[in-house]
Amino acid sequence: MSTTIYRDPWGIPHLRAGDAHDLAFAQGRNAAVDRAWQIEVDRHRSQGTSAAFLGEESLAWDMFARMARLDDTAQRCFEALDEETAAWIGRYVDGVNDGLEAGAARDPRFTAVSLAPGRWQPWTPLGIWLATHILFAGFPTKLWREEVARALGDESAELFATDGPGTSGSNGWLVGGDRTTTGAALIAGDPHRFIEDPGIYQQIRLACPEFDVVGLAVPGVPGIAHFGHTGTVAWAITNAMADYQDLYRERLRRHGDTVEALGPDGWRPAHRHTESIAVAGAAPVEVEVIETERGPVIITTGDGSEGVSLRCPVRAGAGIGFGALPALLRARTVDDVDRAVEQWVEPVNVVQAADTDGGLLHRVAGRVPRRERANRLRVVPAWESRYAWQDDTYEPTPRAAVDGFAVMANARGLAAPLGIEFAPPHRADRIRQLLDEAASWSAGDMPRIHMDTHLASAAPLLGLLARLEGLGPEAAALRDRLARWDRRMDAGSTDAAVYAALRSAVVLKLSASPALAGLAELPRLPEVFLPWLALVPRVAFALERLLSPGALPGLDAEAAVREAVEEVAAGAPSGVWGDTHRLAPWQALPASTPEEWPAVSGDHDCVLSTASVPGITDRSARGPAARYVWDLARRENSLWVVPLGASGVPGHAHQRDQLPLWLAGELVPVITDWDSLTEERDDH
Repeated sequence: MSTTIYRDPWGIPHLRAGDAHDLAFAQGRNAAVDRAWQIEVDRHRSQGTSAAFLGEESLAWDMFARMARLDDTAQRCFEALDEETAAWIGRYVDGVNDGLEAGAARDPRFTAVSLAPGRWQPWTPLGIWLATHILFAGFPTKLWREEVARALGDESAELFATDGPGTSGSNGWLVGGDRTTTGAALIAGDPHRFIEDPGIYQQIRLACPEFDVVGLAVPGVPGIAHFGHTGTVAWAITNAMADYQDLYRERLRRHGDTVEALGPDGWRPAHRHTESIAVAGAAPVEVEVIETERGPVIITTGDGSEGVSLRCPVRAGAGIGFGALPALLRARTVDDVDRAVEQWVEPVNVVQAADTDGGLLHRVAGRVPRRERANRLRVVPAWESRYAWQDDTYEPTPRAAVDGFAVMANARGLAAPLGIEFAPPHRADRIRQLLDEAASWSAGDMPRIHMDTHLASAAPLLGLLARLEGLGPEAAALRDRLARWDRRMDAGSTDAAVYAALRSAVVLKLSASPALAGLAELPRLPEVFLPWLALVPRVAFALERLLSPGALPGLDAEAAVREAVEEVAAGAPSGVWGDTHRLAPWQALPASTPEEWPAVSGDHDCVLSTASVPGITDRSARGPAARYVWDLARRENSLWVVPLGASGVPGHAHQRDQLPLWLAGELVPVITDWDSLTEERDDH
């Protein structure tokens, strides 16, 4: 059988080949033709070479990538793969290399920055995976807790634990056959990530005599890791919010070009070398790369006598778990999925799966090392043996039976033994509430849940506001108005706009409190970590906790709300939430003229989680990076949508044709009839 590419009406690629290796080649070539700019940017980010064409704005990332040894880790993990998986990935890379020149010729951004397409190494897909997920578990939060402890005392280190950092979140729900109109299970949800242009997920179909799978692929990575449907079994994931990366405080001593680090067994040699980072429009920057027995040193002091190292399972010897990828493509039952995800390493995810025989799966998958609880909370001293990992010993991964339905939304629950901070319970509770409102569900019913905008996290602020007495007439009127509000963050809502303005004002008042003055100034740490260390966003995401009585001595929440409501009432916004709550996708090379992106409904703690940063901006950089509904009765009744489109090529007909559907909560059908697709004769 020859390799053939088909397209559906939305330009989604359906790839057909004679065997799994030819199909891997076709998937790689398709990624290069449809997403050349995106995957080349990601390759350079994984290597720490993106500043060479993107300029100084990318230098901080490149320095981190070099110091964290991402590319070296990818090579090491590739060399540890079994022969069959390595060969399969190698064919994918062959396909990328075959298609990059054609893909680059279609995209003017290569010319704009004078970037020539490069040559991929066999381990490049692993590097892209690592670069995409290295910050996913939020280990810089430990640096933040160090700052809180320094400023407010050790007893306050967890003060800003929101049950939710603002960096990740997703929804997923599995409805068993006893709760569906067909008698077969449904899996639905939406991964919440930074919205990127082009999108982080690519809708795709991969078919050969061994398997026929539809799902959401990560461009630059073979297979379908997170969301897929093989016809007889489907699966989906959310971030488990587990803690599996540790930071160690290192003492370093130098003898010329050599470095030693103090560990539990005394001073031990550390690896050291220097690398040069090219920067477009500026001089090259030299970076020192040090690795101790714990891991790469990602922070050093000015005199080089101290540092902070990062230890994570992939670098510590657990591998990358890519053997799961071909196994998932071949899965036929939930037991097959269960066995496949046993190989996962990081990120640690909650997995849901269902098959056509009625099998259901709800479990955590990934590697969480066994170590002291303190390791999960703070930066720990490298020289104390009690903080060392128990090599090759990992925590058991919890699982649970499915009774009617199961919900995963990053909240404390199934994965609670594996983490410290989880998402607030609001999204998970709301999904359960909505699922309980009907006795049975169909695939077409799912967007009603995807698009729900009820904001339960507004309750503490509105409750405190309702108790305020002695307000001026305008402030009292605003208080009474918000008491009647339905708490829906709809783009067209004027009340939602007023609430958002009040919330931002409260965040700024609390951030300016003398009680938090010790956290107002950013610490002198690498730029890549600063988003986790800025006070205003931390106050915004911990607002519910900080509004509770006695959260911190000297922090007067009632006074902050009183001042804020008087201030907002004097100039309350006359527009709607969507006037300021607009999509703001990340672009490696922004347009020379800023684009005006559309308004979006939702908010951070809504099921429709389109997160902004109160006190900083109402614009939404994070949200549903895809939506899916997997139907186990008939796969062709499944549905999906992405924020922009199937193509990553500027000006292409399918670059942004799904955006209006995504905004409206509509999904497109998963077409599986080959006769309903259009064969592509020339993919150049």
